[in-house]
Amino acid sequence: MTETKTGPLRDCDLAVVGAGSVGTSLAILAAQAGFTVTLIDARPETAATSTDTRTFAIVRGSWRLLGAAGVTGELADVITPLNGLEAEDGGTHWFGAPHVAFSNDDLNPGSGADALGQMVPAAALQAALDRKTAVTPGLTWLKGARFSGMDTGPAGAEIQLEGAGTFRAGLVAACDGLHSAVRQRLGIRTEGRSYGKSVFAADVTLERPHHGIARQLFTPEGPFATLPLPGNRANLAWYMKSGAAETLAKRPKAEIEAELNARFAHFAGEMHLDGPPLSYPLVMQVALGMTGPRTALLGDAAHRINPLAGQGLNLGFKDVGALIDVMTEARAAGLDPGSDTVLARYQQWRRFDSYATAMSMDLIDRAFSNDNPVLKPLRGLALTMANRVGPLRRALTRQASAAQATMPSLMR
Repeated sequence: MTETKTGPLRDCDLAVVGAGSVGTSLAILAAQAGFTVTLIDARPETAATSTDTRTFAIVRGSWRLLGAAGVTGELADVITPLNGLEAEDGGTHWFGAPHVAFSNDDLNPGSGADALGQMVPAAALQAALDRKTAVTPGLTWLKGARFSGMDTGPAGAEIQLEGAGTFRAGLVAACDGLHSAVRQRLGIRTEGRSYGKSVFAADVTLERPHHGIARQLFTPEGPFATLPLPGNRANLAWYMKSGAAETLAKRPKAEIEAELNARFAHFAGEMHLDGPPLSYPLVMQVALGMTGPRTALLGDAAHRINPLAGQGLNLGFKDVGALIDVMTEARAAGLDPGSDTVLARYQQWRRFDSYATAMSMDLIDRAFSNDNPVLKPLRGLALTMANRVGPLRRALTRQASAAQATMPSLMR
């Protein structure tokens, strides 16, 4: 059952602040698990359909979680199986550019395994989650509602909405993004850095087939990646100096295509724009804590990382799966899911993985985004080892695909 903010506000087990992909999936799965849920969605009720042109690499574990939420069937016509990942060092080398390639077979050798993941258009994913939100019993959807503050105590949290009154929740999930109002309210500090770069992103058609392979070229200026889309299309991401990506995105189509092909046709083949480009700044930000009184941080509210390996949203889905497990286990044991003891379990589970992934992506960017004569042989050796040493390659594939046995139950 869904309601808008014009209806009466009801107390609930879980209040989810923020209705992006992480927030809506959490709200759906928690309601399906038998918790009463209120989803606070700042988007106006009359908001137009999303024009987000990004494409997400949803790895196998995350795809299972979305399957549990009941949305994967709706996406069948717009997804592209991710059959492999390739990375190449594009700097100058004496003996050819080092590279590494991961495939489906690295997860389950010789089994004809399912894809490593799925390439999913951001707008289609959000629309599918919204449709599921609208028909999920036990989930109250407050559209056009804005979080303005909260007070926490031993029995729960009292949440204030702008011009719409208050209600109580046993637990608050902050899924409200990079500039999380909930995190700021709790005084949880963050650390990170601006990369002084932006990402130019666009959908393109390719002159040669991609075979479901995501490919990434490391250049001294930063990575250039092509991510497979249905048909012979790809979503590309090009890391550029701040201001350059924004400027390129505003140039005429012919000029953009000429620039892309002059720089990268040797790597990706000839490209033609297939939709409006966009740009966004590149930052890393990690919260110094993932919990507060009666509150858990998830997704970008807890960690915004370098997107070069497509792990950002997948980290958010790991947060969702972990919080669902922690809540259901606490309920089964007769504990309060919003208590400090239970939330400490969530933080213990997710804090190290989030921080380690953020630091790893940052280290890779620092190591490869240059033509340093000292670093080049070292990173070449690292790529060669990852490519040739089977156990290492398979371990990295399991990590990237969220396919380990230690994943939350909805992702296994």
